[in-house]
Amino acid sequence: MDPTTLAPAAAAGTETATLDIEGMTCASCSNFVERALSRTPGVQRAVVNLATEKATVDFLPTQIDRAGLRAAVEEAGYGVAETATTTAAAGQPASPLATDDELTARKAAAYAKLRRRFGVAVALAAVVMLLSMTMLWPALAARVNMPMLNYLQLFLTLPVVLYCGREFYVSAWNGLLHRTASMDTLIAVGTGAAFAFSLVATLLPGVLTGRGIQPHVYYDTTATIIALILLGKVLEARAKVQTSAAIRALLGLQARTARVVRGSQEVDVPIEQVQLGDVVVVRPGEKVATDGIIQEGYSALDESMLTGESLPVEKKAGDAVFGATINKTGSFRFEVTKVGAATMLAQIVKLVSDAQGSRAPIQRLADRVSAVFVPTVIIIALATFVIWFDFAPEATRLPLALVNFVSVLIIACPCALGLATPTAIMVGTGKGAEYGVLIRNAEALEKAYQVDTVLLDKTGTITKGEPAVTDLLPLAGHQATDLLPLLAAVEHRSEHPLAAAVVRYAELPAHQPGPAPTPLATSDFRAIEGQGAAATVGGKKVLIGNQRLLREAGVVITPALEQAAAGLLAEAKTVLYVALDGQSAAVIGVADTLRDTSIAAIKQLQAQGLEVVMMTGDNPQTAAAVAAQVGITRYFAEVLPADKAGKVQELQAEGRVVAMVGDGINDAPALARADVGLAMSTGTDVAMEAAPITLMRADLQGVVTAIALSRHTMRTIKQNLFFAFVYNTLGIPIAAGLLYPFTGWTLSPMIAAGAMALSSVSVLTNSLRLRSFSVKN
Repeated sequence: MDPTTLAPAAAAGTETATLDIEGMTCASCSNFVERALSRTPGVQRAVVNLATEKATVDFLPTQIDRAGLRAAVEEAGYGVAETATTTAAAGQPASPLATDDELTARKAAAYAKLRRRFGVAVALAAVVMLLSMTMLWPALAARVNMPMLNYLQLFLTLPVVLYCGREFYVSAWNGLLHRTASMDTLIAVGTGAAFAFSLVATLLPGVLTGRGIQPHVYYDTTATIIALILLGKVLEARAKVQTSAAIRALLGLQARTARVVRGSQEVDVPIEQVQLGDVVVVRPGEKVATDGIIQEGYSALDESMLTGESLPVEKKAGDAVFGATINKTGSFRFEVTKVGAATMLAQIVKLVSDAQGSRAPIQRLADRVSAVFVPTVIIIALATFVIWFDFAPEATRLPLALVNFVSVLIIACPCALGLATPTAIMVGTGKGAEYGVLIRNAEALEKAYQVDTVLLDKTGTITKGEPAVTDLLPLAGHQATDLLPLLAAVEHRSEHPLAAAVVRYAELPAHQPGPAPTPLATSDFRAIEGQGAAATVGGKKVLIGNQRLLREAGVVITPALEQAAAGLLAEAKTVLYVALDGQSAAVIGVADTLRDTSIAAIKQLQAQGLEVVMMTGDNPQTAAAVAAQVGITRYFAEVLPADKAGKVQELQAEGRVVAMVGDGINDAPALARADVGLAMSTGTDVAMEAAPITLMRADLQGVVTAIALSRHTMRTIKQNLFFAFVYNTLGIPIAAGLLYPFTGWTLSPMIAAGAMALSSVSVLTNSLRLRSFSVKN
């Protein structure tokens, strides 16, 4: 993705830039870059994510530009990865789907270089280690020229220090120039101290022996520590790639070419050349190239990559199609309505990417600790050296002081602390995208974990949001199959929403196999406001509407008709009365039907210990009927749109943490007022803008997934932080030699290096376990 893509303005007059930061190794580095950007004039807000190695910066373009932001990062001692194609040719933000080969190649080259450095370090460290083991066999050591052996080890260790570990020392030096300290500082000081002592022992042994100090060398320690640290970095780099697998998977969905109609021919063109208004042909098995509206044709599309819905969705002329979905059966043509960054897939990628770069509130604790961690560790290491040098037996005071000093520095590297939260957020938000749950930021993910009450808007959320015929009850002497063509003919002429429901019902395959027939001819059609419609069809006078329509037409409401209507009214359904040639003939029940998965999803939410509450503008009778159908015991009826946010506050006043689920414009205030808002993507753009979580499917199962995913992610973050804190809390005292007076044990700097490397890998591995997350239906 473009490293400096400008996002839409975060506030009036403010722009947002995303920078790829180079050179960060630990939480201290990300904190320092963030402080450097935040203090830059014109910057409103800066957030730096260690796991994604990105900085998200809100800035005033009248005071600073991207070049200025880059200069601020470089002034702090770090770099910004830039590509030649930072913006599209028209000056518009480049699509996040654009392949950034330059940046990808640069990262691949850096990884290859890291592996080379690690390979060289391992090979040389192994030889140095074997040579140093000569000291374990006195008989062998007596036959070896020790000064020559030391020179040989020095010769082998120099490449490890100057080539393999060079970046640690350069980074530490840059930090020193900027009065900061990071993980690299600890490694550089630790290995540098061991190497410097060994260098003096090799080149000027008399300086040490003259002061009663044995000229031991620690080249094996220096080389092995660097090799192990690099091992940790290689494993860390590989794991980081896996944490961003969701983004790569989304990027890989994009079609590369489109079959565009040019004149009378169909021409395959690269996706970048597709223009608005182009007509694109899609054949069975092909990917839809970009977003558009079907002009002709019919098919079923697999949209699971965008919505998580596994069943194909039927599409016909006038329906919208989205880029990256797969055409399963038929062939169709569509007109392109969106390209590049405006497409649905591009927006999803940006949303997931932004969420992965955001910071969860729980990370503040790790940030506060890491901000003072490195200086504190250096003080502890110096204190360790002084104490051991002053109080240890004279013969071993310097080796013990030096070894423990180095061990404290190496084992305390805070990289695991910095990776604990962002890596879990990356995997969690990516997993949500796979299930059609788009999470805007890490804060929403953390808040969803705390939710104990789910408030559901009825219409469009629990129900489908459109009326549907549920019952057709003919009176004696009439048949449904005879009535439906007559009713459909009348209602085809009407514009009332209930009329459309009758037409859809008449055209159901169960009532009308095969293609929809042409409606019967009608005459004398009249739409009677507030009552219904009347027309003559096939010589029969048809009335369909409310009871008043029939009464004013002089139709007798028979007891049988009243009894059938009463049953439907008791179920909170709207009743349509039908009369033929002045005689009552049937009643029709119309209701907003439940979504297929609503009952099961609500049961799952309740099984998770959540209280589910329903809110509707319907009367109490209808609200009670729907609530009973889906198993909800608490509901709010007759809630005006303006009062929905008030109901959220009412629940919050009870001490509840509320998740609000809605889809309409009138839900937007309530979505914004709730602790967590979840908007269904079939709703309005306003609702989705107001909600931090968007459900790509019109399905309450997405709510179950979002809350379950939040709980898994937060559990993983807490485990990571626990391991990171415990590791350092236990590791530093042991490395300082706390156990030595009681057990004679000290921690080898090489074991400390291995443990430090494994700590980062263990945190990353724990985060990657989220990739196996699934929701049991």
